[in-house]
Formats: sequence, structure tokens, C-alpha cells
Amino acid sequence: MNLDRLLQHGDKTAAIPPVDQWQPPFCGDMALTIKADGSWWHEGAPFTRPDLVRLLASLMRLDPEGVCLVTPTERIRIQVEDRPLMIVAAQQVGGDWRLTTQHGDELTLDAEHPLSMTRTPGGDEAPEVPVRFGLVARLSRNVYYQLVDAASLREGKAHTDVGVESAGYWHVLGTLNAAEAGEVPWN
Repeated sequence: MNLDRLLQHGDKTAAIPPVDQWQPPFCGDMALTIKADGSWWHEGAPFTRPDLVRLLASLMRLDPEGVCLVTPTERIRIQVEDRPLMIVAAQQVGGDWRLTTQHGDELTLDAEHPLSMTRTPGGDEAPEVPVRFGLVARLSRNVYYQLVDAASLREGKAHTDVGVESAGYWHVLGTLNAAEAGEVPWN
């Protein structure tokens, strides 16, 4: 994959290409890693060209081989330590939560993009949301705490869910047992 050629011909403001429709052959691995903090590294060095990172991020999808960069003529697997995208901003618009990734993807927290809690490689539970083409984004700590600050409680029989309502769908940020729920001051 000729990265300089891609950058020269790429339109920085273009929409995400239809990588889900392209079926090129698998061409192997690239020495590119997306770290758990969302930073991009190539051959052991951090990327210093944000335009190139944004372009490459627009070419990602999840395939059976893993996260791949896809063009009409080739498909190359990259390494991802946790999730390939990071939600870095959240804004409540008309009662719904709008989320934005570090590369400019925008989505509404809804039934198609539900929040879920999964384990990080370090074993901690952390929130994520599907974005596009099988790719998911981890919520940054700031966004997570912004949602927690706006959260409400929903009581069940054995536990209480902490979450937010968005697009008519309840998104769970965490679960409290009965003893913990009694200690929360913002019931």
C-alpha cells in the first residue's frame, strides 16, 4: 500500500469510502499498530502526519482476519491493541447523545449504535459503541464521565442500572447491586 500516493490523491474532507463493498484479495500484514490510547504507530514510531492517519482510518473495516485497511485492489491487516477508534466528544442534542470519534465519525447513541461494557486487554470493564463496518470505538474517560454525570438509575429485581436514554433506547453505563444503589445520592 503506497501511503504517500494515497495521501496525495486523498480528499481530506471526503466521506468514508464504500470499503464494505470492496472485495480485494488479502495481501498480508502491515507494521502498523493502533495503541489502546488511540495513537497510531508505524514500524515502532508514532505517526506524525495527522492527515495520513485520518485517511487510513477512513479505509478501515473489520474482516475475518482482523482490522484491515481496504482499497479496491488490496486488503492489509493492521494490529489493534484494544479498539481501532476512540469516542472523544459527546453532546446532547434534543435529548439524544451525539458522539464523535477522534477521526470525525459522528453517530447518535441509539439502537443501531448501542453502548455496551466490555473488557479491555488489561481486564477492566470499559464502554464501547459500534461505529461502522464492524469497527467499534472505546469511549474516552472524559466522555464516559460526561455520560455518568448525566445518567439516571433504573431499578431491577437484583440490581440497579446506571445509564442514559438516547433515541428512545436505554444505554447502560454500569450496574449497582442493592447495597451500592442505596448509597448513591442522586437516585
